[in-house]
Amino acid sequence: MDLQLDQLRALDAAITEGTFEAAARRLSVTPSAVSQRIKALEYAAGRILVQRTKPVRPTESGTAVLRLARQVALLAGDTARELGDAEQPAERPVPVPIAVNSDSLETWVMPALRAAGPGVCFDLHREDEDHTTELLRDGTVMAAITTTARPVQGCTVTKLGEMRYRPLATPEFARTWFGPGAKGYAHAPVVMFDRKDDLQDRQIRRRTKKPVDPPRHYVPSSGGFGAAVRLGLGWGMLPDLQTDAERAAGGLLCLDGDDYIDRPLYWQQWRLDSPALSAVAAAIASAAAEALR
Repeated sequence: MDLQLDQLRALDAAITEGTFEAAARRLSVTPSAVSQRIKALEYAAGRILVQRTKPVRPTESGTAVLRLARQVALLAGDTARELGDAEQPAERPVPVPIAVNSDSLETWVMPALRAAGPGVCFDLHREDEDHTTELLRDGTVMAAITTTARPVQGCTVTKLGEMRYRPLATPEFARTWFGPGAKGYAHAPVVMFDRKDDLQDRQIRRRTKKPVDPPRHYVPSSGGFGAAVRLGLGWGMLPDLQTDAERAAGGLLCLDGDDYIDRPLYWQQWRLDSPALSAVAAAIASAAAEALR
């Protein structure tokens, strides 16, 4: 296949921005030019790569070419910086899309990204850590923080450490639902991040040893999740990184003494020799060594 750089950029822009019009603004060309470049790319590949929907979506073949387009964009950005004046950074930083779980994003990841330096800009995708590898697999991101130790094809994997979670609630909630005579986990309202969140259910299964279905609040925000627990709406699994001081002061109580679940975290990234990606990986690893167990 004879794949041209401007065609790959058009595909990347269309999928990232969602429409040909938005892709055209990003590339400073007309929507017609974006359409023509993608058609030429499809002709070169011998198959349809894009579903002309709103938002624009890649076909199965388009996903493979999109992954290539983003790999080429990363390497091209690295090369542009290498060829430029060392005292004058490239006009546009190298874009690095990353999938991050919400708790890591709210605690230790943001300071880590600052340490990656000015030559990188980030496109962060918030996703449950059990599902971030799906974004790696389809080419949406170049790297991900995940609970999966087995590397996605074409990726490397490095263990970062473990985040410790405890079943916490306010003292009043704990007395009401987990005090003498109470039925605890079987009936106590529980706070869930979203319907992919399995951490609370893991704790329930560990303690009840049988299927139960307590009332559930769904709060898809790390800050909002913690606020719901602190307001006494329910109990939830909260990380030590967010709650050490409150537990020490007695504002939040662990429902089972010193019970906890350690969740291992791994860094997976494309297997590319990219200075930008290496800088991000080094910054993440350094911050994880400080923050995680």
